[in-house]
Amino acid sequence: MPRPPRTTFMGVVRRLFYWAIVLGIWAAIGVGGIIVYYGAHLPPTSEWAVPKRPPNVKIVGIDGALIGNRGDTGGEVVKLKEMSKYIPEAVMAIEDRRFYSHWGVDPIGLVRAFTVNLGSKGLVQGGSTLTQQLAKNLFLTPERHFGRKVQELILSFWLEKTYTKDQILEMYLNRVYMGAGAYGVDAAARRYFGKSAKDVSLMEAAMLGGLLKAPSRYAPTRNPDLAKQRASVVLQAMVDSGYISAEERKAALDAPNTIMTHPNAGAENYVADWVMDILPSYVGALDKDITVETTVDGSLQILAEAALQTALLQYGDKKDVSQGALVAIDPTGGVKALIGGIDYSKSQFNRAVQAKRQPGSTFKVFTYLTAMEQGLTPDTIRPDEPFSYKGWSPKNFEKEYKGPIALKDALAQSINTVAARLAVEVGPKKVADTAMRMGITSAMMPTPSIALGTSEVTPLEITGAYVPFSNGGYGVVPHVIERIRSADGKVLYERKGSGPGRVLDPVPLAEMNVMLQETLISGTGKKAALPGWPSGAKSGTSQDFRDAWFIGYTGLLTTGVWLGNDDGTPTKRATGGSLASIVWHRFMTDALRGKHPVPIPGADGRVDPNAVPAALQPVPVQPGQPDAATPMASGQPTAPSPAPNQPASNQPVALAPLPAQQPASSAQPDAGRPISLAPVPVAPSAPTRPAQQPTPAAAQPAPRPAQTVQPAPVARTQQQAVQPQPVQPQPYPVQQPRPYPAQAAVPPQYATGRAVPQAYPAPAGPIPPGTIGEAARGGANGPVPPRPVGPPAGYSTMQPSRGGLDGVLDSLFGR
Repeated sequence: MPRPPRTTFMGVVRRLFYWAIVLGIWAAIGVGGIIVYYGAHLPPTSEWAVPKRPPNVKIVGIDGALIGNRGDTGGEVVKLKEMSKYIPEAVMAIEDRRFYSHWGVDPIGLVRAFTVNLGSKGLVQGGSTLTQQLAKNLFLTPERHFGRKVQELILSFWLEKTYTKDQILEMYLNRVYMGAGAYGVDAAARRYFGKSAKDVSLMEAAMLGGLLKAPSRYAPTRNPDLAKQRASVVLQAMVDSGYISAEERKAALDAPNTIMTHPNAGAENYVADWVMDILPSYVGALDKDITVETTVDGSLQILAEAALQTALLQYGDKKDVSQGALVAIDPTGGVKALIGGIDYSKSQFNRAVQAKRQPGSTFKVFTYLTAMEQGLTPDTIRPDEPFSYKGWSPKNFEKEYKGPIALKDALAQSINTVAARLAVEVGPKKVADTAMRMGITSAMMPTPSIALGTSEVTPLEITGAYVPFSNGGYGVVPHVIERIRSADGKVLYERKGSGPGRVLDPVPLAEMNVMLQETLISGTGKKAALPGWPSGAKSGTSQDFRDAWFIGYTGLLTTGVWLGNDDGTPTKRATGGSLASIVWHRFMTDALRGKHPVPIPGADGRVDPNAVPAALQPVPVQPGQPDAATPMASGQPTAPSPAPNQPASNQPVALAPLPAQQPASSAQPDAGRPISLAPVPVAPSAPTRPAQQPTPAAAQPAPRPAQTVQPAPVARTQQQAVQPQPVQPQPYPVQQPRPYPAQAAVPPQYATGRAVPQAYPAPAGPIPPGTIGEAARGGANGPVPPRPVGPPAGYSTMQPSRGGLDGVLDSLFGR
């Protein structure tokens, strides 16, 4: 038998080489088959696209200072070249040192991670690159299995082929979850350090980089010591990578750092929430980042919050007052400061915009204004004595009466009987018409008790209704949004056009300013006087001391203050002329400090029918220019027309006669005194206009000059009914309107005040998620409470629509 040929060394090598090639081919076929199999479950590459980041709304004040960020992410997109250089360096040093040299997958990093994990007998180090992490966050579910890893590799190769390294790094840093509801480095920087990602220090960047391993565990707000230990590891990695020196690392560790342990809960969040509520009326649904420029003055916002909180800290417990609101409006209707409550972290209910309360005697100004327009003057005499009208008998608290008294003194001292008599004399319906013309948008009951403030209003609308007294008689629509821009600077909306025009004739305007000025000289608001500043004001207290109001103005600013309790319980004799006036005086004193006094029209006794205050110099209006604000971008919806819920001016409104019995409801005088409603058997048989009381010769007023503008009557019809019908607001036809600074349509969200029950308890528990500006709120310094836990729906993960991993991107790409 022949012996087999002897195997030489070279033969062995050749065989090994042969089988290595064979095995390599089969391995390549196997890997290729796996890639093809799992890749087949992905959509066609022609449909692959990076999903849009959830839009962020950046809300800024009139000076450009940030008020707050709103959106699911809690921060804005920051360009890579704009953010602090330490942030990308820290992230690459600790997560992917060879980011700029690999092609989506780092073989060296994989081998290193495998070796470390094998020696540790557990998963200690990961080998995913930043590109792989971005692919996972953008397209895949968080499940861990072999198929998902293969798809992650495929998508990583696609990202590397489609985008530059800088674009991939920028997308990653603006989308990665960093704990506490913050997505992206800007949101995280604001949440943890109260600053933009553009301004973070080396140590702060190291803390942000350390979050990526375990955001909840290493969050500085939760475990500050652990966060600093992790930051030390990141800093050492930056030294090893050559980004910083050892000396810089030591300096960063020794430098003091400020960590925000609590979410931002400043009163500016009430402004941001209000903006988000009305924003859809201006730009519709959002699909990109925008910047909303508002009329709010950040310094005045701080002063308003301090004045309100300080007063309640001093007197809140003593007077049993737990809540308050403040609104400050400039002569054009721009809201300069708005405080919706005492503590935003405890209650996000915006009392300045949403809460409707009885305004008490602050509503008397509309009764007196109606009387001035009917021919009466501040020196007209009316009796302060008991009277009854169809069973309704308002009384002064002291049960003492001054007899004949001039109207200016009656208003200054807030005498109820005189105001009630005037309402009967001029007609409750005309008082309601006057209030609507001045800016009240809530429904009112046309009964004599309207003079004492029994119809509920919001602080925003009644403060806005006082503005015409300060600006020369021009109506305003309180507004907060001035301009809206896209991230690339394109103007989407801008206020322009004329406003409602003149709503007050110069003569009654001057007479009202004389009377309201007297309130601060000798009346219920004399403790709130502003030395050196021409000003007018009116205080008010509702029945049983439930609500305390003070509304006043100068030529620069009109401010309204409300104090009370959310559940409507009475306070301990807190009145508009006491506690509310303290808040008003503190705020106005600080707000006007350093400014030159501006006169208010007619307060000096002189009337110039043609004068227009400096703050309201006419703005030329081109023919055809719209009255309401006009969106600048095509395809954007226009803001709604002013005064929603109003019928057309020629549409008759049902007016019912007064009932035989009036409800026992009225408002208190400004001194905070409850009203006795006992009937007095002195009643005129009909609401006739009584003869004017004689005035001593020395006190006889000069002949009244002819009025320059006579308001046109609104069409009415008479309709019999058992109960008085609410008066719905109507447009007031104004003759000869003058050019007026920009006024926009009033969005429906706040024009009607969003009526709430008589008692409004603070929202209990977390606000249900689902809408930007309600559950997903972001403040000027990061997210604010309440904040949903975990990622927002549809942001970083996707649910398959075809089972398993099949169609994992279907919902993303619209398949």
